[in-house]
Amino acid sequence: MTKIAILSDIHGNQTAFEAVLEDSKKENVEEYWILGDLFLPGPAHQDMIDLMKKMPITIMVKGNWEDCVLEILDGTTLDDASEVYIARLSEYLCEHLTPESIQMIRDLPLVDHRIIHGLTIGISHNQRDKNWGGALLPSSNQQNFDALFTKDQDIAIYGHVHHQMLRYSSDDRLIINPGTVGQPFSFWKKLRKDRRAQYTILEIDHAQHVDVHFKKVAYDIDIEQAYAKKNELPYLELYEEQLNTGITHTHDLDFLEKINQENGYVDAVKDYFNKKTRVPK
Repeated sequence: MTKIAILSDIHGNQTAFEAVLEDSKKENVEEYWILGDLFLPGPAHQDMIDLMKKMPITIMVKGNWEDCVLEILDGTTLDDASEVYIARLSEYLCEHLTPESIQMIRDLPLVDHRIIHGLTIGISHNQRDKNWGGALLPSSNQQNFDALFTKDQDIAIYGHVHHQMLRYSSDDRLIINPGTVGQPFSFWKKLRKDRRAQYTILEIDHAQHVDVHFKKVAYDIDIEQAYAKKNELPYLELYEEQLNTGITHTHDLDFLEKINQENGYVDAVKDYFNKKTRVPK
């Protein structure tokens, strides 16, 4: 029997991550697969990387937020308020990460795979060739989910959409989404009240029997808010709103423009990244 904890979309929520880690230890998992979006908009930084170094992580793939940070580091233009928002948060993150950790993020693959007791499993943040976008939302077309599979692959696992989910391809191969550790959300308002951290345990035995256990873990949101405040997280009020309601403003351009102007983020971000020595690819 192999027992794996699958974590995705931590989004910098250190307290939720630690709660999931503690719960998974009680479950006696043997290894961890991390499906990307480690950081932002929450305050976690090098402390989380240092904690991960002590874990038996055997798979880690790159999420779209990792690419956002790297694009900012590499000098992408700031065309709108959302990009300023991401840039300011990336500035915060890079001030707390070692060069080795930034290089680790650069080196993450977009997709990976494992063979467990004869079953081939594909692992990605979103689509195999694209770690952003809404092609794999729960309501998306079946053909998008079928495209997660290579010819001989038996199981596909992806994150990104912040929904715990088990479904099947057109030819009945298994698809798993572990949900989100740090940023739970539901389009249905009543279900949005569940703010617990999400992850999934995958068990496969030598007879190729597969069990999937969706888990939700309560954690203290007040502690996370205090951690964010102590670390002087930019856009603190937005993060506190997201923790309590699940609502984000990442693409609310008018709203972000107002906050950016009030706090002088546009000029500050441009000045910081114009002066900063780029981390080489």
